[in-house]
Amino acid sequence: MTGTLSYEIRRVGSEDEMAQALELRHEVFCEEQGVPEHDELDGRDHEALHLVAVAEGRLVGTCRVLLVGSTAQFSRLAVHPSARRHGIASALLDAAEAETRSSGGRRLVLHAQTYARELYEAAGYVPRGRLFVEAGIEHIAMEKQL
Repeated sequence: MTGTLSYEIRRVGSEDEMAQALELRHEVFCEEQGVPEHDELDGRDHEALHLVAVAEGRLVGTCRVLLVGSTAQFSRLAVHPSARRHGIASALLDAAEAETRSSGGRRLVLHAQTYARELYEAAGYVPRGRLFVEAGIEHIAMEKQL
């Protein structure tokens, strides 16, 4: 995909779409980044709200939001390599924030891969704590008060 990419951000719409989101996560995390499958599939997907980015009828991005009390945990942000650098990650972050607010959430937390720290800082997240390694990848915990 080149040039301007038109896409829609919304909640996952079907079991088939959820399967596509999981497939994209596997491709990005397990195949591209080397994350073990048992770390990527943590058993919490059934508890979470899943958002997707769809472009030209194809699922190109996904993330999940897990609300616990007034805190939402943002995770599993994945964008297909062909759709990167089109603002999809930022749009998914914005949608996750809107979903969290509408559900009464007051804070979003996440574990950012350090290479993506600037993306989250640009969206208003602030680091907390020290760097740590999760699934063999360096991360920093970040949060945003709503």
